[in-house]
Amino acid sequence: MTVTPYLSYNGNCEEAFEFYAKVLGAKIIMMARYKDMPAQPGQPSMPPGTEEKVMHARLQIGEQWLMASDSPPHMPYQGMHGVSVALGFDKAADADRVFAGLSEGGSVHMQIAETFWAERFGMFTDRFGVSWMINGAEKRPNP
Repeated sequence: MTVTPYLSYNGNCEEAFEFYAKVLGAKIIMMARYKDMPAQPGQPSMPPGTEEKVMHARLQIGEQWLMASDSPPHMPYQGMHGVSVALGFDKAADADRVFAGLSEGGSVHMQIAETFWAERFGMFTDRFGVSWMINGAEKRPNP
């Protein structure tokens, strides 16, 4: 079994995923648009102006995925509340680098710093409205 976060955006999914791919050294595996979706009997058709919006995107981050889409017009975007994407790194320097990159233009809630469980931990909401938690170099208790 896998668990994969699926994010919804308000029309800027492509921009967000291109930004994440750059900062994380990840690869966009799929970027399907609403215009690529075959018509489905009984399903609402997409209104003009939505053709280029992202119907489904998949980002490969190491062995993990992050998936997303732009909210379709019949399911209005209501923001992303109550969930964070958590990233863990073996090295504090990697956590610092990703925190600095992804938080650029966003809102930092907890500056990245040492905690009792890790050399680095920080929280922020990025410029696309996604909440992130960054862990780096987890401290392991002595046996």
